[in-house]
Amino acid sequence: MRAMPIFSNLFGARLYSTKSRTYSDAIDALNSLQTNFATLELLRKSQKKSRTLAIPEMIEWTRRAGYKPSDLNKLNIIHVTGTKGKGSTCAFTYSILSQYVPSTFSKIGLYTSPHLKTVRERISINGKPLPEELFTQYFFEVWDRLENSSSDENEYNAMGPGMKPVYFRFLTLLSFHVFMSENVDTAIYEVGIGGEYDSTNIIEKPTAVGISSIGIDHTKILGTTLQDIAWNKGGIMKNGAKAFSVQQPQEAWAALQGRADEKKVELTEVPVHPVVEQTTLGIDADYQQINASLATALAQEHLTVLGHPPVPACTSTELTPEFVVGIETAFWPGRCQKIIDATKTEGEKLEWLLDGAHTDESVTVATMWFGKKARKEAYKILVFNQQTRDATSLVGKLHSILGTEVSFDEVIFCSNITWSSAGYQSELTSMNTSEQEVRDLVVQKQLAEHWQKLDPHSKPTVLPTIEEAVEYVRGLDHEDVQVLVTGSLHLVGGLLVVLDGR
Repeated sequence: MRAMPIFSNLFGARLYSTKSRTYSDAIDALNSLQTNFATLELLRKSQKKSRTLAIPEMIEWTRRAGYKPSDLNKLNIIHVTGTKGKGSTCAFTYSILSQYVPSTFSKIGLYTSPHLKTVRERISINGKPLPEELFTQYFFEVWDRLENSSSDENEYNAMGPGMKPVYFRFLTLLSFHVFMSENVDTAIYEVGIGGEYDSTNIIEKPTAVGISSIGIDHTKILGTTLQDIAWNKGGIMKNGAKAFSVQQPQEAWAALQGRADEKKVELTEVPVHPVVEQTTLGIDADYQQINASLATALAQEHLTVLGHPPVPACTSTELTPEFVVGIETAFWPGRCQKIIDATKTEGEKLEWLLDGAHTDESVTVATMWFGKKARKEAYKILVFNQQTRDATSLVGKLHSILGTEVSFDEVIFCSNITWSSAGYQSELTSMNTSEQEVRDLVVQKQLAEHWQKLDPHSKPTVLPTIEEAVEYVRGLDHEDVQVLVTGSLHLVGGLLVVLDGR
């Protein structure tokens, strides 16, 4: 029996066929493509059977959207994967290349995931998320193309009329359509999960490939060993394009080198660049130095491939002024981000320190970053959630790294639900977790109990929503408060929405 592909049976396919479509209609339609929790569990169990169909199906969806993979070559794509730091690497790479607009490039597209506040963040051009009007226009252009086309039922038996690809695949299709329609001449693509079977991996001729730090994550999809995970990540290497990687654990590096040999790709290990080491980075953390260094290698190769080598050329010891400005001004919200709360009165200080770390490796470096920022005299609070991974392990890692040097006075465990009355912000709706568990705060209560054993001196509190967590912190009677918010990019994104008050 043929393995079932990953798809969504769209309940609203005919709902959005009028000319008066709105941005809200687009978001509702997009959210209907999310895979619900029960279906996701079934898909995870059958992942090994279905994943080999992922690329052929994505190519077919792309055809129905009006493109061939070879059409995307005109976008001049830099393709980046990894477990930790791939988004930051993309941000540094964009910031460097943006220094060459408009002299060298006209439009630079950036495709990343997940989003924090609005889905439009995932598809940006020259540093700006796609405006609502353009997002709506392009969204329904792709929607209608899929709706009005068909696939060979014998070959693609679950891609019939009315069917749409799942959420991430659709957004990848949308990004291709947007960048092609807007005449983007350079694009930076962050892999979603893995690489070999990721929907972005229909890219045929990247200008350069980047691989950030590899660690254990998404084991149900990518495998349980570094070798398995690195094999998947290495799947984005393409013959004819140089690949660059940060220093990896030996097991991961061996797997990457094996894939490079298989694909006849030149793979280069990138060390921390001495200029990067001496520069104050826009994404301000020591651990970002390696991501910035990887970005400099990618940007230099990209410029060289397109016939625009930096002048004077960057070397192993020097960088051009454009490169330096790029890494100094890079910004990646929700990663090593500091916000001073504007609601506090004169003489009071409330500082939010945000990092959406959600793996052992990323929690480790985010915690170290907070440890360097923590003020001895400040009242310190941790706001934490992680709904889909081993949350107790992550919070235990966080506690062990801080040790006795930095301790929290209070710890808040809340869900990722945005508002106490309205529920999720529409663009932050999540269907891939158990609704019952979220409502009953199962994970949060377990975390509070676990934390009490780790640190009986700090006060744990469980709250149903992000809004209530923010209100609780703002209501504390202390003159100097520092809050670390971590464990989930969804948590950080929702908190940014609440801080904005919308």
